[in-house]
Amino acid sequence: MKLTKSLLITGVALTLSATSCTNSKGAVMADSTSAKIEKTEHYTFTLAENVTRTKVTFRNHFGIELAGDLYAPKDAPSQGNAALAISGPFGAVKEQSSGFYANQMASRGFIALAFDPSFTGESGGQSRYMNSPDINTEDFMAAVDYLSTRGNIDPEKIGIIGICGWGGMAINAAAIDTRVKATVASTMYDMSRVTANGYFESANTADARNEARKALMAQRTCDFKAIQAGGTYKLGGGVVDPLPADAPYFVKDYHAYYKTPRGYHERSLNSNGGWNVTASTSLLNTKLLAYADEIRSAVMVLHGEKAHSRYFGEDAFKRLTGDNKELVIVPGASHTDLYDGGENNAIPFDKLVEFYKKYLK
Repeated sequence: MKLTKSLLITGVALTLSATSCTNSKGAVMADSTSAKIEKTEHYTFTLAENVTRTKVTFRNHFGIELAGDLYAPKDAPSQGNAALAISGPFGAVKEQSSGFYANQMASRGFIALAFDPSFTGESGGQSRYMNSPDINTEDFMAAVDYLSTRGNIDPEKIGIIGICGWGGMAINAAAIDTRVKATVASTMYDMSRVTANGYFESANTADARNEARKALMAQRTCDFKAIQAGGTYKLGGGVVDPLPADAPYFVKDYHAYYKTPRGYHERSLNSNGGWNVTASTSLLNTKLLAYADEIRSAVMVLHGEKAHSRYFGEDAFKRLTGDNKELVIVPGASHTDLYDGGENNAIPFDKLVEFYKKYLK
């Protein structure tokens, strides 16, 4: 019997098949390191006049070299600065939303590191286009390593921002890394929850998860055969293009960001071929927010009023404890409006500045 399961994750439809192997021929994509960073730069936003941007690299505890852009105010003091590590959305690169946030926060006085997670963008890691709740949480911690050892940064004044799927990773990092003094999860997804349960718990049964596991394991076999034959891992496909007439409104929002000059980037998974189909395996088997209720540092959950993903943020906020937690709902904003502000400059950067100045001191 033909077995299929479709997962719609951040606007990407992944169809898993247990009956056939259709991987593309060709060489496996090479590791990306600082020595291979492209000379032609493309950012989806304009660098602020009062900000500098410097390419940096650093390694996580798995030995993977991560690539980042360090944004700093031109008039930053020589020591004692507050700093932020920023990543996301899920399937994006640092030249998109995370760089936009870093640029904006640097223009407001913070040193900000936008970085590509392991296996994506200009960062290293094999196989390409994979993700891992463990490794990607470690990526945030490695960014904190880097920031906390720079002479112009006060290691007691470090925060993180996770956007979309990296919002859940950021909360997970805050649960383990006591050096993180304040966290913002913006327009967040709980990627382990949506992978295991489907949107709005539509596939939250043991049988549905077992069907997904069977399809993923069948694809692993296909991928192994393809790699042995000199082929590649099967990609799940990026944001659908062209849009079907019956596309949900949030898929249209993803298309308006990732598939137009507004947000398109040639290294972005969502703008192009998407994640490996089997990249969701670890997400299906791991709960990101297991210790969210034990976070003692400050956390802001930021979401758009009209975001389809809003329930992830609101439910995550219910898990948080203590009087240093904030839930901010932006009136009228969609999920992707909090990627770059959208048409109405929806991201409340003044609130972020106030939050970080309160807790990074």
